[in-house]
Amino acid sequence: MSELSQAVSIHPYFKVQPGKIEDFKETMNEFVARTKTEETCLYYDFSICGDQVFCREAYVGAAGVLKHLENVASCIEKALSFSELYRLELHGPAEELDKLKEPLAELHPEFYERVTGVA
Repeated sequence: MSELSQAVSIHPYFKVQPGKIEDFKETMNEFVARTKTEETCLYYDFSICGDQVFCREAYVGAAGVLKHLENVASCIEKALSFSELYRLELHGPAEELDKLKEPLAELHPEFYERVTGVA
């Protein structure tokens, strides 16, 4: 089984407060700089639509997700000072998602179990 078939992707959606999009963009640079150091990161990028920010990211397994969240905890805290995390999805194999349900419970994510695919 390939690393990709065990990948867990995170899909956070933020709504940025009026006049704070530039602050969020600066914080994006901090997120990226920290994430570049992570060996289990498969991809990581941000997109903006008006006052909404989306981060497309994936990691090798649940352990990679947890390491990432620990690594960027201060960035998340900063981003949430001028935005709201209004949706959070995690996608991946059921056995990897099960490892995340308890540690991420306070964030109220939606868990999407991988059913089939190419990887």
